[in-house]
Amino acid sequence: MAGLDALVVGQVCRDLVLLVDEVPGPSRTASVRRRRELLGGKGANQAVGLAQLGVRPGLLGVVGEDEVGDRLLGQARSDGIDVAPVLRRADTPSALIVDVVDAQAHWRYLEDIPEATLLTEADVAGAAEALTAARAVLVQLQQPLPAALAAARCARTADRLVVLDGAPGDPAGGTELLALADVLRADAREAGLIVGDPPADPEAGLRAGRKLLARGPSLAAVEVAGEGNAFVWPDGEVFVPLSDTPTVDTTGAGDAFVAALTVGLLRGEPYEQVARYAVAAAGATVGHAGGRPALTPEAIDAQLARLPAA
Repeated sequence: MAGLDALVVGQVCRDLVLLVDEVPGPSRTASVRRRRELLGGKGANQAVGLAQLGVRPGLLGVVGEDEVGDRLLGQARSDGIDVAPVLRRADTPSALIVDVVDAQAHWRYLEDIPEATLLTEADVAGAAEALTAARAVLVQLQQPLPAALAAARCARTADRLVVLDGAPGDPAGGTELLALADVLRADAREAGLIVGDPPADPEAGLRAGRKLLARGPSLAAVEVAGEGNAFVWPDGEVFVPLSDTPTVDTTGAGDAFVAALTVGLLRGEPYEQVARYAVAAAGATVGHAGGRPALTPEAIDAQLARLPAA
């Protein structure tokens, strides 16, 4: 694991994506226009995005000792992800997410995520070597708070870049977690959980970012739903609107955003440039079904060209 650029602490699952014209009502059927079966989950999606953007990622998560787990790990290896930290749990099925997307780009999730596929504090403690070997540690909060805290503490002690994706649900533990983070990415709902209300416009997004910055991070990235993203740091701020990309499925936009944000920071780019890069990566993901990123240089450049001039 020596030489890892980033380690993602998060969910690994089988992602079954079904495209339909319309979701059927009770006791009705609908034809599936397209089906995709993918390595998925927020943790794996972020690791895929990191690899596509040219850094060497590792993944800390849990899969079952089943055939699905074998396939998921094989796909991750093919994607260039170090899966040595991934744990295999006996007597539990690997997690499954079914993503049903209609013709209006509305998505519905069906999740089968056994408790045993979530990380524990002991799991994180056993991965201390991997956590301290990476330059950046991405912690996403679909994992239990004790595990997220353990990962952030370990990374902070080793002076690694700590990127937090999501809002802590528990106020007491959340205070410590925010203080440990270098970077906080929150969607509109998550930001509302911390500051009181989801931001409804760009100025509200920037205000929310300022409030979040006071909790400990040195960079806050806050979604304003349907409009764009606010970025705030100690001596500056910027709002980057969404591009006009036709949307098929928004489920992977946040994961691509976090991956690109992390890569830009690891490269030492200015925050304004990092902000545009992250928004461009999200835009490059919404045009296809499923959460798996497809972050080619051409896709990123095309999105950057769609954004308003800095």
